[in-house]
Amino acid sequence: MKIYLPTKITSSIDGYELLLRFQNDLSQLQNTTIEISFLNIQWFEANLVAVLGAIIEYLESKGNTIRIVEYETFIEKTDILFRNKFFPQHRVSTDRPLLDSSTQIPYKKFKDYEESLYNDYIQNELLNNTDFPRHSTRLGREIRRSIFELFENARTHGKCNYIHTCGQFFPTKKKLNITIVDTGKTIVGNVQEYLGKNKNSSDCIDWAMKMNNTTKTGDIPGGLGLGLIFEFININKGKIQVISSNGYWELTNGSVFYTDINFSFSGTIVNLEFILKEGETYRFHDEPIVF
Repeated sequence: MKIYLPTKITSSIDGYELLLRFQNDLSQLQNTTIEISFLNIQWFEANLVAVLGAIIEYLESKGNTIRIVEYETFIEKTDILFRNKFFPQHRVSTDRPLLDSSTQIPYKKFKDYEESLYNDYIQNELLNNTDFPRHSTRLGREIRRSIFELFENARTHGKCNYIHTCGQFFPTKKKLNITIVDTGKTIVGNVQEYLGKNKNSSDCIDWAMKMNNTTKTGDIPGGLGLGLIFEFININKGKIQVISSNGYWELTNGSVFYTDINFSFSGTIVNLEFILKEGETYRFHDEPIVF
């Protein structure tokens, strides 16, 4: 069967709902050849192929065969999904010369034991990229540690086969997005099990985002470890979005918004958005130069 991707996919609550509806429409299929068509796409934010890659993994886990088709019109608009390695990983090729650009952060998927490779990816593709907001070495180390906690959370809570990640610089909009996705057990399921009661999905995510709240037990360190990222995002005027099950949670401009949405995701999506400000160097308050 053939299914068409939505016309416009952005890092917004509407964009995530469209992707989740796409997964929901296919969720009952087993042992089927599914053709995913790019024919109607006008805009697809490249970092969100991390979500699409996770959806493909989910569909393949049910014995389905996935093919990407009718992409020719899309690549006349942009070759970004070749440059970020998403299309080549899904057996899509082209003879067209690719644009020489450094705006993409490659699409990758990591096994749960590949933590050192993930660490290198964050350092080399994100923090060392000349377009990332300038920061002190110490702050960069702590940002990397915080983002690595997302990998650790997916590994210890999600128990998934792969963690998918991809990023994109948007020079015109002066922003950078990096998206991290797993298809394991949801934050919502973990929180409800830990608290021993049902809560709305978005309430569960909000609980998990609070400092010192954790469902980890034993010798496993607790919390999502996002405190430093929260501080940096607020000062940078960026954004954090978390989607798990049918819950949506967002931190932007220092304010938190969360709600339940119409479709569920069988895992967790985290999107980090950084604003690119020329001439600013970010540091800890106790370093020689303050924020």
